[in-house]
Amino acid sequence: MRALRATLVTVGIFQLALGVLFLLAPVAGAQALGLRPAAPAWANWLFAMMAGRFLGYAYGMFSAARAPRQRVGWIDTMIVIQAIDWTATLAYLATGDLSLSQVSTAAFAPALFIGALLWFHPRRLSANH
Repeated sequence: MRALRATLVTVGIFQLALGVLFLLAPVAGAQALGLRPAAPAWANWLFAMMAGRFLGYAYGMFSAARAPRQRVGWIDTMIVIQAIDWTATLAYLATGDLSLSQVSTAAFAPALFIGALLWFHPRRLSANH
């Protein structure tokens, strides 16, 4: 259970960092990722809404880390979110619309998170113990 809690906290930290970045400094975040040309100002509205979801899931991951068996729904939905993130990242890389340097950890972190969340999943651990 310790490995699951560590995974959930790690995922939560990523969610928290991205949420704060895209809520408080969306233009700087896009620039740090090398996204050019600059998005129109209305894109910051989308970044703010996305930040809300990042921050909500940061809370969910930290909550799940405290009681994983009681908060499996948070874990399951994060697996789905990471699968969507990874699929979208790979698709944009494949089309050449984004480069590996732009997507940074999004090229591999979702796969690691999915693997760890599935491997340490409370239902799987319960079945083995």
